[in-house]
Amino acid sequence: MGAQEFTHPASGKTAKEAFKNAVEDAAWECGHGGYTGTIAEKGDFVMCSSKVFDSKNEAYDFANKLLDDCDPRVDDKWGPAGCVAFKNKDDTMYLFFGWASS
Repeated sequence: MGAQEFTHPASGKTAKEAFKNAVEDAAWECGHGGYTGTIAEKGDFVMCSSKVFDSKNEAYDFANKLLDDCDPRVDDKWGPAGCVAFKNKDDTMYLFFGWASS
């Protein structure tokens, strides 16, 4: 079994609610059979920055840097997803990212 890198933006009143929404969305899109290489394989997440990024692009840049640097918080297909918050119009959204079993 391999691993696939993923990024998944999601909305919610809190990061926990956004994570639940992201997992449900990915499971609906990719199935419930396991090894989808998506956030559907994740049971938890870790906040990787207390900063709320000003844009989606800044959040993606930060997430990609952590993935490229093999940051131990997000470098395990069996570990938690990483999460950062970013501004989207008047709301805060969350970007989940990491490695998932595929």
